[in-house]
Amino acid sequence: MALFRAHLCAHLSDEHYFSCTWALARYAASISIALSVDSGSEGELPSLDHLPPEITSAVQFYWETRSGQAEEQRTSSNTARGGRAEVLGGGQMDGFAGLVEDLLVAEGVPRESVKHDYQATLPGFFRHEKEWDTAVVYDGRLLAALEYKSQGSSFGNNLNNRAEEAIGSNTDLLEAYEEGVFAPSPQPFVGYLMLMADNERSREPVGLREPNFEADDEFQGASYARRAELLCLRMVRKRLVSGAAFLMSGQEEGLEGGYSEPNEELRFERFARELTSHVGAHVD
Repeated sequence: MALFRAHLCAHLSDEHYFSCTWALARYAASISIALSVDSGSEGELPSLDHLPPEITSAVQFYWETRSGQAEEQRTSSNTARGGRAEVLGGGQMDGFAGLVEDLLVAEGVPRESVKHDYQATLPGFFRHEKEWDTAVVYDGRLLAALEYKSQGSSFGNNLNNRAEEAIGSNTDLLEAYEEGVFAPSPQPFVGYLMLMADNERSREPVGLREPNFEADDEFQGASYARRAELLCLRMVRKRLVSGAAFLMSGQEEGLEGGYSEPNEELRFERFARELTSHVGAHVD
């Protein structure tokens, strides 16, 4: 498939080459998955009891994608991130999206119920719709809506945008649920995952602009990393999300899959267990 993809797309300009290879990879992977499902074989699925290697693969794929090394991994037959990313198209956070999908399937959720991107578009209350990164829709019921975000640079503006987007989208979804938009669905699991670059810029204290009122004490002298952690933590504690995960990874160690989880309440394993437990309880 890799040789076919290279031959078919070779005549295109650089501008269109990636789009061509992306589309063909996704098409090939969809056929592969369909054949796998038809034959009744899902292959080896990840376990909640052995997550660190799986998280490592997702982190590594993120950095490989950012550094332009991901095509090799998408065609690799011996890495989890290769297969998962090919299914989803190879976006930077698709290693996590694929891992979440596989964890849900391992708990008995039909693979076709786990939808991504355009297929994960859901109506809102304050706005007409939003394209979520992942949505779980089973038997006409919305069971989960998830977002995966990264912060690799330009922390100031990007983090503010991430916060506004997350708070607004989650509020909109929960309001839509309360107004019966997703009836007869149970209250869906709303999940948020953030992976932030671990470097000097993300960890140094950041000043505040306070021309009228003082900011919350927690933000005084806080780094961008701490601000992102507080965003995730407070969304969980205020029940704006059902669960959140916050991970950090530097580029050099990240290319080897290295990462850290600064807050026990925001560990990926906890997030994954809460998600699969909630969804699994509503799947026959």
